Amino acid sequence: MSRRRRPDSGVSGCVVIDKPTGCTSHDVVDQVRRRLGTRKVGHSGTLDPDATGVLILGVGAGTKLLQFVTGADKSYTAEIVFGTETDTLDAGGQVTATYDMGSLDPVEVAGAVSNLTGPIEQIPPMVSAVKVDGRRLHELAREGVEIERKPRPVTVHRFDIEQTSDPLVYRAEVDCSSGTYIRTLAADLGTALGGGAHLRNLRRSAVGTVTEAEAESLDDFTLRPVRDLLPGVAVVTADAAMATDVSHGRSLGPSTGSGLVGVVDGVGDLIALYESRDGELRAVKVLRPA
Repeated sequence: MSRRRRPDSGVSGCVVIDKPTGCTSHDVVDQVRRRLGTRKVGHSGTLDPDATGVLILGVGAGTKLLQFVTGADKSYTAEIVFGTETDTLDAGGQVTATYDMGSLDPVEVAGAVSNLTGPIEQIPPMVSAVKVDGRRLHELAREGVEIERKPRPVTVHRFDIEQTSDPLVYRAEVDCSSGTYIRTLAADLGTALGGGAHLRNLRRSAVGTVTEAEAESLDDFTLRPVRDLLPGVAVVTADAAMATDVSHGRSLGPSTGSGLVGVVDGVGDLIALYESRDGELRAVKVLRPA
């Protein structure tokens, strides 16, 4: 006899988790699903199992807005270990090469960092979730297969680095565009300095304007309103007539502004996301369809 699935709780909102080390982003999604009693949970961007920090989840109607969170800029802290390369570009991999880099000059390091700041191109690591011909790179890597990857444009807005008490370990803070691989940044820095390097202790400190100060434990988290997924977005409050138009995804008429606009009901709950485009407010996502 098949087990009857429990009815979905129907809750909507978002959750900001401080992901612990040792679990995948999907593990976090599963725990939130069980806690909230709904299958409709997704995350806004994968964090490696060994990484910690801000992981934003959409719940129910909130999953429809995750695409607007995924593309937000990210901030990270990490440590870069010079002199050793690994097959995963981080401390969890097997050592593939070692270099004598004991005479690293901090001024030379700073110069190499400046060359990796601004618009750059990165080759996605084989342990990434990027798909090539329908297969994720990390799936191929587990099979011992390595394929050629095309470089991708990313932007590193800020790359600050400082030496620790260990001359081969530098602490890094990075603000970057979505899609930037910090492990690749570390590896490329090692190569630029005539050796190699890998990453350790990676932590995502912010996603857009959501910082680690807002992140909560998996053991004790709060379901926040859907509109918290879009901090800083202008909102308009719909009356009954507008709410009906919104539920059908109709235009809300002329607009003199630009960008996204949230439409909320009388109690402040987000019911749709509109965009000011070509002088008109047009529906982008309707959370309460007719």
